[in-house]
Amino acid sequence: MSGHDDALASLQAAGRLPSVSAAVARGGTPVWQGCLNVLPDRAVTSASAYRIGSITKTLTAVLVLQLRDEGRLALDDPIGRFVPETGYASATVHDLLAHTAGLQSEPVGAWWERVDGGAVAELLEANDGSGRVAAAGEYYHYSNLGFALLGEAVARLRGAPWWQVVQSRLLAPLGMGATSYDPPADHAPGRSVDHFAHTLSAEPHSDTRAMAPAGQLWSTVGDLLVWADFLATGHPDVLASATLAEMARPATPAEAYGLGLRVLHAHGRTLVGHTGSMPGFQASLFVDRSTRDAVVALADSTTGLGAEQVPSRFLAAGDGAPVAGPVTPWRPSPRPVPATVGDVLGIWFWGHTGFSIEWRDAELQVRDLRTGSLEERLRPEGEVFVGTDGYHRGETLYPRRRADGSLSHLECATFVWTRTPYDPQAPIPGGPAPQA
Repeated sequence: MSGHDDALASLQAAGRLPSVSAAVARGGTPVWQGCLNVLPDRAVTSASAYRIGSITKTLTAVLVLQLRDEGRLALDDPIGRFVPETGYASATVHDLLAHTAGLQSEPVGAWWERVDGGAVAELLEANDGSGRVAAAGEYYHYSNLGFALLGEAVARLRGAPWWQVVQSRLLAPLGMGATSYDPPADHAPGRSVDHFAHTLSAEPHSDTRAMAPAGQLWSTVGDLLVWADFLATGHPDVLASATLAEMARPATPAEAYGLGLRVLHAHGRTLVGHTGSMPGFQASLFVDRSTRDAVVALADSTTGLGAEQVPSRFLAAGDGAPVAGPVTPWRPSPRPVPATVGDVLGIWFWGHTGFSIEWRDAELQVRDLRTGSLEERLRPEGEVFVGTDGYHRGETLYPRRRADGSLSHLECATFVWTRTPYDPQAPIPGGPAPQA
């Protein structure tokens, strides 16, 4: 197994990722790509598209800087010059790009990432400026809403919808034919992993419409390596390298964020790019502008990727770090979870010490919440469980139920687990009353 393959396997296992695709470039040249897929019902490969979430913001930011370089806008212009209906008309283009305008993080209304969005007019009417959380320039506060306003400014100045501008002014000149607004035929499906049962649930593929400039797009690791290299070198038909260098400079001393680009220090390097997430998906794209070394990773899971740590894993793998031993892939549990197992899963307390009980590989696994260490394994035998590893190996764990069948507590060799920390002065379920 190569260092990059090992990094991919470790990423998948640690993050419980149904599928993860990654690619690495050195000096601007792709040198490796791989995909690890354990989805039981879907073939996903390195050529499959994933939703890229907020990496979309880097495209919107480049469109804004194109307009600046053409003299069509200035960074200190108020956004109200281009979108006068907004309740945040005084916010400057610079502050919106740098997330220092003081806007709230999300637009008013339903969770925009999970539902089909409305028209721009609806978004502007609902967000009247009353959601502001800070004065302009007071501090960094990430705002998805701010990038929706920037995308609308681009659309109005170009006289075309934001997505059409992305296609004509970014994707076409860069040859990024695998990047799309909607999911293509070959796409990862988007899943959420149940923390305790390890089962998969489908996530929605919403059309975010007015919020699209903040996180709508789909792409592949191959296309995103092209985008990463563009962020390092520029392109005569898109944006100059000097402007990209301006975008990559942190806008405030305390925050590692420039003008639509994140700045990350990893493995002794300074990298720029962005992370991304949408329901069912996570993404990471970073490039060292001085060397054109780049890393892209796309995951088919709502959580678990650790997008900020991705570059370090893969860059270290390519810089001669020792290859680890074989990694056992994480695999989802088949549905349905056995009826005797479902309500046993979750958070439990022995005294005041917290444990999680998970269903994995057809057994209960008990982990210490403080350390994450695996403490016990128990196999089901009818309606009880027998320890196969840990302190209670060979002992029987009994789910104790109330008269109505609901679960009261768990008991094993006088050890009692309850859903909340129990009061030392109160009777312990299944045990003797406390001494006076």
